[in-house]
Amino acid sequence: MEFKLDSQYRPTGDQPQAIEQLVRGVEDGLPAQTLLGVTGSGKTFTMANVIKEVRRPTLILSHNKTLAAQLYGEFKQFFPENSVQYFVSYYDYYQPEAYIPSVDKYIEKDLMINDEIEKLRLATTSALLSGRRDVVVVSSVSCLFGMGNPEDFNAGVIDIHVGQRVARNAFLRRLAEALYSRNEIELNRGNFRVKGDTVDIRLAYEEIILRVVFWGDEIESISTLHPLDSTPLGSHEMFKIYPANLFVTSRERQATALAQMELDLGEQVEFFRKEAREMEARRLYERTTYDIEMIREVGHCPGIENYSRYFDGREPGMRPFCLLDYFPKDYLTIIDESHVTVPQIRAMYGGDLSRKENLVNYGFRLQSALDNRPLRFEEFERLSGQTIYVSATPADYELEKSEGVVVEQVIRPTGLLDPVIKVVPSEHQIDHLLEQVEIRRERGERVIVTTLTKRMAEELNDYMQKLQIKSAYIHSDVDTLDRIKILDNLRAGVFDVLIGVNLLREGLDLPEVSLVAIIDADKEGFLRSHRSLTQTVGRAARNLNGEVIMYADKITDSMRLTIEETERRRAKQLAYNEEHGITPQAIVKARNRIIGIDDEDVRPSQTPKGGRQNRQAVASPLPYESEYTTSVNIAADPVIPYMSVDEMQRSITRMRTEMVAAAKNMEFMEAARLRDEIIKMEELLKTRS
Repeated sequence: MEFKLDSQYRPTGDQPQAIEQLVRGVEDGLPAQTLLGVTGSGKTFTMANVIKEVRRPTLILSHNKTLAAQLYGEFKQFFPENSVQYFVSYYDYYQPEAYIPSVDKYIEKDLMINDEIEKLRLATTSALLSGRRDVVVVSSVSCLFGMGNPEDFNAGVIDIHVGQRVARNAFLRRLAEALYSRNEIELNRGNFRVKGDTVDIRLAYEEIILRVVFWGDEIESISTLHPLDSTPLGSHEMFKIYPANLFVTSRERQATALAQMELDLGEQVEFFRKEAREMEARRLYERTTYDIEMIREVGHCPGIENYSRYFDGREPGMRPFCLLDYFPKDYLTIIDESHVTVPQIRAMYGGDLSRKENLVNYGFRLQSALDNRPLRFEEFERLSGQTIYVSATPADYELEKSEGVVVEQVIRPTGLLDPVIKVVPSEHQIDHLLEQVEIRRERGERVIVTTLTKRMAEELNDYMQKLQIKSAYIHSDVDTLDRIKILDNLRAGVFDVLIGVNLLREGLDLPEVSLVAIIDADKEGFLRSHRSLTQTVGRAARNLNGEVIMYADKITDSMRLTIEETERRRAKQLAYNEEHGITPQAIVKARNRIIGIDDEDVRPSQTPKGGRQNRQAVASPLPYESEYTTSVNIAADPVIPYMSVDEMQRSITRMRTEMVAAAKNMEFMEAARLRDEIIKMEELLKTRS
């Protein structure tokens, strides 16, 4: 099936030549290319057109869940008839298992799984193994973590057709082997029930019920039903039932795995005893023996992923299977915001290894735990398909891998120009800044100020508020969800000035901002490097009156490179506008919350301070309007705003059932959480009606 791009827009500016060059590069077999696209130039639309033209399964990598969810929503709209999938970590909360030798403290693994995202992950693997070629997977770096063997997952697929001769009980055993559970009371995802010759299966990866009716030892009919009211959706001559879990294995492999685990346990215990480490030997023996018995009796144990090497049939040291193994060999990889995503991929293995080594060295886990890991960077390079790096400021790595094949996209469809950059002496810089803020306030525009330290951001915010200037600050100590509220309130005019450190770069889509002021622009370092300055300058590129002021007493190399590059792009944009008679148009864009937390506005005098967060939460640029705009609060799952009305209604019904069950089990906190989710989803549903 071919990709069918559905959009009211047509490529404009330098998008057509960017699409043509990238497509030609892929077809010519170039291993890597770089798309250097400025903020607001429609890089996402270009990516969609490239996918349409090359007609290959595509993996799009993003560096965090929220940006991945936004890309997923955009590509779902671009390709409504094709298979667009979302693959991120399914944990709402995750505390990994760890041991800290310095204080002799063991931390147990603790987690909360998001069922909706787990379903989407299963849908991704099912789509990739279905043989379809029109698959786009939008993923975070979660796709590089260990998963089940794709051969085992494929072997667990149950092919059925009308007229097939198979005993009903044999069919039920196949379902159990594919990790479906029998439940005669409530048909949840991944369950099946039996009534005489009729077997109903609630698929784990799709919101439908599959009904298989037997006549003796023959399948008489196959049909699909709506999971809420069992309304018939259609009949089928044949059907593929994919496993209910990503980790599937055969009984034979399980027996072999348990035998090898016992052998390795004996060797490791013997090693500890030779080293006179009786405590570690006893700890490892007790923990692993318990796990082996659990797996033998119930087929599972806490932390079973640490034994994945045995079940996959891998040798010690071999890399784990991951989502990349599910793609066909000729797939295309697109790495969004590559200057951030590539370093994230590079760092994943080292952080995981240091934690696991302590668990192994102190007798908490077998050596096999070291082989349950994310890919090393060189392994990712070998596995990734032909790659397109997408960034406004590509790093040296991308440029080196692309061997000079850099495709520029600097013309904006709106005709907007890169901002004018002025360098102003640092003496009396705050007084000068306040004058500029007043000019923007009178025009109803917003201002972003970047500082070098959190303390300076807070002190400047306090000073502005004393002068009755509505302002707020944002940095890593501000809670993630509060950052999102602050950004939305800036657009809404709740305050006029936003002061920050390093969270005001990639992904911010703030067309109301006409001025970006950079304090201490001449202090060379990471925050004032050429790439950081260029990204910061780009925040003013979505406004007709965009301007950047660099407060500095000298022009550093980074400043010079940024100014020269901005002037080069601006000259190219001006020439294009003049040649085509384009008058730059201001962007009038609906406020589109990321995870619209809407309890109360964050007022300038109530700027929140929260615990430190590791994840940067910023809004991704959306060069084309989203179909849905909402201010409703969806707390847990960033995919929810992109669900269809039917999908949301099914989710509400499922959550009501879970809420009642939680209340019956006296799990009142969980019931309250589900109640709040239902209320918020119902409010969102009203905006769609």
